[in-house]
Amino acid sequence: MSMMLVALLAIIAVAGLGFVFVGPSDGQAKTLKRAQTIGGVGKTEKVRRNANDAAVNRRRQIVQNLKTVDRAQRKQSLGLDSRLHQAGLTLSVQTFWIVSAVFGVVIMLPAFVFSHNPLTAIALGVSSGLGVPRWTIAMLAAKRRKKFTMDFPGATDIIVRGIKSGLPINDCLKVIARESPQPLGEEFGRLVENLGLGMTMEQALEKLYVRMPTPEVRFFSIVLAIQQKTGGNLAEALNNLSSVLRARKLMVEKIKALSGEAVASAFIIGSMPPGVMILIQLLSPNYLSPMFTDPRGHIMLIGSGVWMAVGTFVMRRMVNFKF
Repeated sequence: MSMMLVALLAIIAVAGLGFVFVGPSDGQAKTLKRAQTIGGVGKTEKVRRNANDAAVNRRRQIVQNLKTVDRAQRKQSLGLDSRLHQAGLTLSVQTFWIVSAVFGVVIMLPAFVFSHNPLTAIALGVSSGLGVPRWTIAMLAAKRRKKFTMDFPGATDIIVRGIKSGLPINDCLKVIARESPQPLGEEFGRLVENLGLGMTMEQALEKLYVRMPTPEVRFFSIVLAIQQKTGGNLAEALNNLSSVLRARKLMVEKIKALSGEAVASAFIIGSMPPGVMILIQLLSPNYLSPMFTDPRGHIMLIGSGVWMAVGTFVMRRMVNFKF
C-alpha cells in the first residue's frame, strides 16, 4: 500500500514539473491568447471605426466637390458660346445673332407676301429666327458628340498601352490628338494645348467637359482626378473605364434597337395630321380655305396646334431614353 502511494505521489510530482516547464496544452494556450487579446479588442475596434469614419468622410467630401464642379460645368456648357463650340462652329455669339436675324427676315417677307397678314408674318419670322438656328446648332452638336463618343474608348486604350510601355500621360494625349479622327483628335489637341499653357490636368479636363459635355468625358475626368489625389495604378483604372464605356455603348445600341419600333410609330402618328392637311390643300385648295379666313377657323387651328404639340411632346418623352 505504501509503495502504491509513493508511486502515485511520484507520478503527480513528475506531471507537475512537466506542466511547469512545458506549459499548458494548445487549447489552453489559445484560451490564454484570446484572454490577452480581449483587453485590446476595444482599442483595435475603436481605431478601425475611426479609420472607417475618416474614409467615409473623405468619400463624402470628394463626392460633394465633384457635384459642385459638375453643376458649374453644366452651367458653362449651356451657354450659347459653349454650344457653338460643341457644334464645331467658329462663329462668335454676335455673328450668330446677326445670322438668326437675317434668317428671320428672309422667312418673314415671303410669309407676308403670301398671307397679307403682318401679325402672322412677324410671328413666323420671329419663331423661325429664334428656333431654326438653335435647332441646327443642337443637331450639329449632338452629331459631333456622337462621333466623339464612338471613338473615345479607343483613346482610353491608347493611354493604357502608353502607360504600360512607360510613356507619361501627356505624351499619350499627344498621340491621341495626332492620330485620332475628328472631333476626338481636335478636342484632345486643345487639351494638350491647355496643358502646355500651364493649366493643371483638372483644369484642362474641365475645359474639355465644357466643350464636350458627355458622361464619358466626365468619367474620364473623375478617374484622373481621383488617381492624382489618392494614387494607384492608372493603367488598370483606365482599362476598367474602357471596359465600362464599351459595355455602355453596347447597352445604348441595344436600347435603340429595342425602341426603334416605338420611335417609328411616334414619327408616323405625329406626321399624319400635317401630312393629311398638306395633301388636302394640294388636291382641293378651297376645302380648307375657311380655316384660314374665318376667325373660328383660326381658333380651331390654334387649338389643333396646341394639342399636336402636347401629343408630340408626350410621345417624345415616351420614346426618348436618357443614357
